[in-house]
Amino acid sequence: MKRTMLITGATGGIGAAIVRAAAAHGYRVFATGRDVAALHALPADPLPVDLRTPGDLAGALPHLDRLDALVHCAGIADVASVEETPHEQWTDTLTVNVVAAAEITRILLPALREAAGHVVFVNAAPGLHAVPRWSAYAASKTALRELADSLRIEETPHGVRVTTVYPGGTATDLLAKVRARFGQPYDPAKSIQPTTLATVVLTILEMRDDAYLSEVSVQPTPHGTPPGGAN
Repeated sequence: MKRTMLITGATGGIGAAIVRAAAAHGYRVFATGRDVAALHALPADPLPVDLRTPGDLAGALPHLDRLDALVHCAGIADVASVEETPHEQWTDTLTVNVVAAAEITRILLPALREAAGHVVFVNAAPGLHAVPRWSAYAASKTALRELADSLRIEETPHGVRVTTVYPGGTATDLLAKVRARFGQPYDPAKSIQPTTLATVVLTILEMRDDAYLSEVSVQPTPHGTPPGGAN
């Protein structure tokens, strides 16, 4: 039976790399995102969705009898101080980064349980905490960690594994924009490559059944890169 995987944020740098790696490993991949043209360019079944409206997700996701892997890559990371962040931006950040992930996971839990599947949350850089001008993003990623940790405990009786990946600065358009907003240099050659991170995720998913990694931190090889990575 062909293994199945659903990936959110599939048109971003990390998500697209995981889609390609999973397809190369024989998975049937369902890819979600808002950019329809970019979705159709991937080796996956395209699922155009808008994570800002989680109430619509149940009707947009496919009915699956079993799901081997659910990988959450979607995220927004606007840079602004608390004073500059209106409630709409807080709502969008928390909805896309946390609420939609929780809702998609909830909808797909029966299929994940049937397959004794694996949920992977791609979080923020290791140790991200109390970053000035990034409070909404940092808060959402803390909430995402708590979601993953609670889910891990709840789903243990059902055989569902849950892993959080904490990637340091990864060479994506999002990191370039974030670094520019912080006035920090961005050198993709000194960052983790999305294909490397995809290899890490596939390695996590394909470990033997007797053990799994619940948390994984991934750092770029030291080149003097400033702190504050973003997925």
